[in-house]
Amino acid sequence: MKINLARLITKDLAVLGQRVVAISDEPTFIVIKGNPLLEAVRLAHADYDAVYTKKVFSGKGVLVADADIHRDTVFAGFKDILVGYSKLDNFPFQQDAKDIYAIVEKFGIDLDRYTYSAETAQLQKLLEKLAKPEYAIKIDRMQLTAIVTELRAAQANFELLFNEQAQANAELRLMESASSIRKNLETALRNYFNVVKAMRQQAGWKELYAKLDEIVKAANNSNPASPKTDAPTETK
Repeated sequence: MKINLARLITKDLAVLGQRVVAISDEPTFIVIKGNPLLEAVRLAHADYDAVYTKKVFSGKGVLVADADIHRDTVFAGFKDILVGYSKLDNFPFQQDAKDIYAIVEKFGIDLDRYTYSAETAQLQKLLEKLAKPEYAIKIDRMQLTAIVTELRAAQANFELLFNEQAQANAELRLMESASSIRKNLETALRNYFNVVKAMRQQAGWKELYAKLDEIVKAANNSNPASPKTDAPTETK
């Protein structure tokens, strides 16, 4: 029963642990029932199996990026309209447009190029300023209330998705990684294999040893070819 557990890829180690537990739980192998080394394998495998397929990140990055693009697009459209109105001499809303554009300049005319956090902070301040009655009247007079409302909704949606992403990523980082707990499973399997090997000449143990030896061979065969100098080592 030779295998280098450390050389097994993540998935193959999980499969080996599952097969060891399944075989050992067969009714035929009464001799091993309640054995603390088997229970150690069972617990270590359960912990390992729970996290070995976990994602490193939440996968919400695309949604957040799309939400950011949308708010940038709305902001750019709002800014362009103000610029256009400001250039129209004798246009009834020219001064209103200049006044509102001056506020936009104050918080960042290119804030759509800022980092997520910086843009969020500045855009929130801008929206709060535009909500003041003296500016809301000018926006309404230019018939730009709808686009400001859309900008506010885009900002809120981005913040919601960004916070969800941050929370999900934090939870994933708090989970132990498979690499950090695989040593527990390797140790439990190694100890279990050693006791089965030591007892293989005793009644009831020979058959268990033979079955486990077969799945160990299968695990070795699933491993990528190793250099000839790295032959499988005895479990110890």
